[in-house]
This record gives sequence, C-alpha cells and structure tokens, in this order.
Amino acid sequence: MNSDQLKGKWNQIKGNVKQKYGIEMNDEEAYSEGKYDEIVGKIQEKTGKAKEDVKKEIDSW
Repeated sequence: MNSDQLKGKWNQIKGNVKQKYGIEMNDEEAYSEGKYDEIVGKIQEKTGKAKEDVKKEIDSW
C-alpha cells in the first residue's frame, strides 16, 4: 500500500465525518462535500493516484 492509498483511506474517513456533521447541522453543503471527499478517497485508495489527479479525472466526467 503506497502513501496515496493511505491518504485515500483518510479522505474517506474525513468525508464520513463531514457527512455526519452535515446531517446533524442540517448543512447540505457540508454533506455534499463529505460525499465528494469519500468518493475521491475511494478512488484514490483503489488506484493509488494522487488526490489532485483523481479530482481532475472526476471533473472531466
């Protein structure tokens, strides 16, 4: 497991926390950001790519 994969795990955890905060505070923006971070983290973990590369790839969809 390389460092980008570990960072991907961290981004998933961070995303889950943002989502829970968004639900508790009724903050849709925080919830959406959390979902985005979680998706980026999952892709980053599976591919081992840097976060910036994953974000560029998602934005091109």
